[in-house]
Amino acid sequence: MTEQIRGFVVILGSPNDSAGNLSGMGQGRVSLGFETYRKLVAQGYRLLLTGGYGEHFNTTHQPNASYAQKLLLDLGVLADHIVEFAESRNTVDDALKSRPIVDKYGAEHLVVVSSDFHLGRVQFVFEQVFPDKRVEFLGAPYLESRTPEERERLLAHEARELTSLRERGESIVGGALRPDSWRRPAKSIEL
Repeated sequence: MTEQIRGFVVILGSPNDSAGNLSGMGQGRVSLGFETYRKLVAQGYRLLLTGGYGEHFNTTHQPNASYAQKLLLDLGVLADHIVEFAESRNTVDDALKSRPIVDKYGAEHLVVVSSDFHLGRVQFVFEQVFPDKRVEFLGAPYLESRTPEERERLLAHEARELTSLRERGESIVGGALRPDSWRRPAKSIEL
């Protein structure tokens, strides 16, 4: 029987370099996720890490989540307090691939950790995929450390993505937001 877990601190994936070093964005997410986990671990919370592979964030031979896991283990997190990874490619995939893991362990509460500039989209997506769960959102500081031009670019990207998700149910960078798609088996292709 699978262990029942009260809740998860879900740390969303972020870019890493070709050697597997997390970007400043990723380090901030892991740091905030770790601090949050430390406050909740005695109440039965565990860690769920997202991030697989993709040209825009991870081209190594290990899933992006494995690099966050390494940092967390180095900080003293017990290996069995990190469940299997949600090997996602984007924000929509983060939520959709997290859903079966959350259900497997019977968790009722999620604390989703991302970056400050990303929270609007993360909240919209996770609330669609987890309408029956209590979900909170935390944003690791990132935007203030960027140049004005990069801040503008990041915020414009987030606005476009959120508009696309709300209006068309699809992310521009990839991922159709079909909240229950994780339940449906993939259609078989006849040869």
